[in-house]
Amino acid sequence: MGKFEIKKAKNDQYHFNLKAGNGQVILTSEMYTTKAACENGIESVKKNADNDDRYERKEAKNGKFHFNLKAGNHQIIGSSQMYADTSGMDNGIESVKKNAPDAECVEVEE
Repeated sequence: MGKFEIKKAKNDQYHFNLKAGNGQVILTSEMYTTKAACENGIESVKKNADNDDRYERKEAKNGKFHFNLKAGNHQIIGSSQMYADTSGMDNGIESVKKNAPDAECVEVEE
């Protein structure tokens, strides 16, 4: 089962990673000024993860692939790592859909 890890950065801002059951990071957030805002971001990921229309699939200039998960207001709430091909990216999206809705939330040291 996946989990969200909330981390406090050295600049006192917060961000989260969604990790799959194997510990691999599958989604990373932007920085938030408060822990409460970060937790709201996690709730937004849980709410939007099942909706395929919320995933923006992209190809980078170097030919690798990645995706952003967007909220209903089109704001990015999480970004993936880079993948060598579209099948890797699609697997990453499926992993977010599978892991995010029921993932526990833990706070970890940076």
